[in-house]
Amino acid sequence: MSELSAMNRKKIQSLADKLSKHVNHFSKTEIECLICDFNVLLREQINPGKANGLDRQNFRSILYNKFGMSDAIIMDAVFRTFDTDVDSFISVKEWIEGLSVFLRGTLDEKIKFCFQVYDSNGDNYITKEEMFHMLRNSLIQLPNDEDPEEGVKDMVEITLKRMDYDHDGKVSLADFDKAVREENLLLEAFGTCLPDRKSIRGFEQQVFQHQLEK
Repeated sequence: MSELSAMNRKKIQSLADKLSKHVNHFSKTEIECLICDFNVLLREQINPGKANGLDRQNFRSILYNKFGMSDAIIMDAVFRTFDTDVDSFISVKEWIEGLSVFLRGTLDEKIKFCFQVYDSNGDNYITKEEMFHMLRNSLIQLPNDEDPEEGVKDMVEITLKRMDYDHDGKVSLADFDKAVREENLLLEAFGTCLPDRKSIRGFEQQVFQHQLEK
């Protein structure tokens, strides 16, 4: 752990101690590794000296290269969900807090995370328009003799009937929570926004083992 970039070891330990008091699922040592890795990622940015956080372009590159995500709409939505202070950069605090759910979250935490990803305008509902926008971008195109947009509209209606328990034409967090608990596959109903086990294992081995060996 000698490669510390902008922060010296004592500062990293102090920050890790502070974050460990409210971040779930990571040990203090793991948080120190994540801070060191974050500093490396900052240095690899195209404009590393212009911000104290990861910008949207580089965050999307991380999602693509490390977690195999490729849907631009979903990647932007994951960025927005990590960016809790809405300053268009992911700070080290936001990075570690976000990863705690992204990599190791409980079902409760993942339900809230995915709902926030899908609620693109932040009004606490997933609307038909949001569903259509996400599904149109992620579904495989239908054969040429069929209208792909009609197929997406049909999928939206089917999904809405499955999740809209209070019949108000949109999905609230309570609706989403109930639907996912009844059928876990609905957690990522509108696009893959969580990493698979293989990606998680690879990322954690790279960050935690690599950093500890330094």
